[in-house]
Amino acid sequence: MGRGGLVRAAATTAVVAGTATAVSGGIRGRQEASQQQAAEAQAYEQQQQQAQMQYAAQQAVAAQQAQQAAAAPAPAAAPSNDMMAQLQNLASMHSQGILSDEEFAAAKAKLLG
Repeated sequence: MGRGGLVRAAATTAVVAGTATAVSGGIRGRQEASQQQAAEAQAYEQQQQQAQMQYAAQQAVAAQQAQQAAAAPAPAAAPSNDMMAQLQNLASMHSQGILSDEEFAAAKAKLLG
């Protein structure tokens, strides 16, 4: 019985060792998968934050451009002065007799649009 017990003990030890290795390998695999999933979730979160920051920056630039466009001086002031000068010129020509009443009215209508 000495030899049978020794073989049985060796076989039992091999089974226990194999089972322990398989269990520890399974645990390690689950831990690695869990860590990988956490890393992917963190990377996704960072990408979302970057996208939000880029969107906010684009909105800020658009708002700044809108403010600049609203604050820009109106270019209509110069043509208004020019229009006044032209009207005064037409009135002067009309008063001097260079333009008839009809010509003055037509030129004034054309100028005023």
